[in-house]
Amino acid sequence: METAFVVVALAAVAVVLVMGLWNMMRGGSPVRSQNLMRWRVLLQAVAIGVIMITLWALGR
Repeated sequence: METAFVVVALAAVAVVLVMGLWNMMRGGSPVRSQNLMRWRVLLQAVAIGVIMITLWALGR
């Protein structure tokens, strides 16, 4: 169950990353790219937190 949270967190980071890169490659709005990259950084922090909590829970 815990590993499902890790997979979801990593998938969310990947999706936002691809959306940001796609927006930049097609010459989309720079503001949208910036917002997507900010979301990516936030989701990466959440993913690291989820991974750390999962490792802690599995180690108990």
